[in-house]
Amino acid sequence: MKRAIIAAFAAIILGSGAYADTIKIGVVGPFSGPFALQGKNFKAGIDAYMAMHGTTVGDDTVKIIYRDLPAADPAQSKALAQELVVKEKVQYLAGFYFTPDAMAVTPILKQADVPLIVMNAATSAIVTKSPLVVRTSFTTWQTSTPIAKVAHDAGVAKVISIVSDYGPGIDAENAFKAGFEKEGGAVVEAIRMPLSTNDFSPIMQRIKDSGAQGVFAFLPSGPTTLGFVKAYNENGLKAAGIKFFAPGDLTQESDLPALGDAALGIQTTFHYAVSHDSPENKAFVEAASKAIGNPAELSFPSVGAFDGMNVIYKMIEATGGEQDAQKAVDAVKGLSWISPRGPVSIDPESRHITQNIYLREVTKADDGSYYNKEIQTFEKQGDPGLAAIK
Repeated sequence: MKRAIIAAFAAIILGSGAYADTIKIGVVGPFSGPFALQGKNFKAGIDAYMAMHGTTVGDDTVKIIYRDLPAADPAQSKALAQELVVKEKVQYLAGFYFTPDAMAVTPILKQADVPLIVMNAATSAIVTKSPLVVRTSFTTWQTSTPIAKVAHDAGVAKVISIVSDYGPGIDAENAFKAGFEKEGGAVVEAIRMPLSTNDFSPIMQRIKDSGAQGVFAFLPSGPTTLGFVKAYNENGLKAAGIKFFAPGDLTQESDLPALGDAALGIQTTFHYAVSHDSPENKAFVEAASKAIGNPAELSFPSVGAFDGMNVIYKMIEATGGEQDAQKAVDAVKGLSWISPRGPVSIDPESRHITQNIYLREVTKADDGSYYNKEIQTFEKQGDPGLAAIK
């Protein structure tokens, strides 16, 4: 009788989920330093997803473990990822704002049996470095290609290209050049700046001297983009009629209050605007605004993190919480859903996200605030950069 009671008691405990596992997700991003707002957006997107969808998948509890990487540092990125895998025993790695940091982690994925869900880093080549990488953000090829057509349609024949000298910047330069030349335009000069550049006055003079009718620019979102756009205005380029074209990194919503009227009319192409008009985005913005505390700080890395969590939850569900990186990745190949940004899917071959890219224009609302107004949609855009590197 005693054995029967003990057995029954054990069955009740096991059936209740008392022995359910905790699935740990290691998130690496800039949570301090000059790019801390981007890490804050990672966390806001993750918190919003878990607030809306719960903290459990089946019988398993999901736990997020954060690690701070204030600036691009591949060696430290790899060390943090190894510590998360070995010491914390995470089953998933995610986050990664800068491309070099994501690249540095790809060699350890197979041995660790851990997938990597890239929530921001935007160089096309990342997904080619390991079959265990899935991207839920964007690439600079994906966001920079459509703006080339926009520039041509605006009557611009000659453009000077200015980019930060690292993976995404070089991708952006190549994407715009390929698209613009296809339209019949000419890139008269291409300048690559060190990531540490913060004095843009000499660059603005070179733009003036180039004879270009427009400038194409890419810098990583944060203090550098804010400084570049301000320099464009303060050095008289806008007044001189030199048109400004860029992917949306340069007009992220959190920078618009500081840019003010200087940003008005700037057109960019990007995968997400906080102002996107859909029920899914309204629900997301409400939850993410609560998570971040100050709605004015909400920006695009939040949606990459939100959708990254959706992918991870699907992976956990498909594997029953067991650690099997390849099975987890295979489960989301071809996955499609309605994101806050619009309809998206994971390409089954590249494991990169297919999504709409929007032409946006910085506009002033009736209440005096600034926002990116979507004025055109380029539907179901894949990543042209993958074809370019084959």
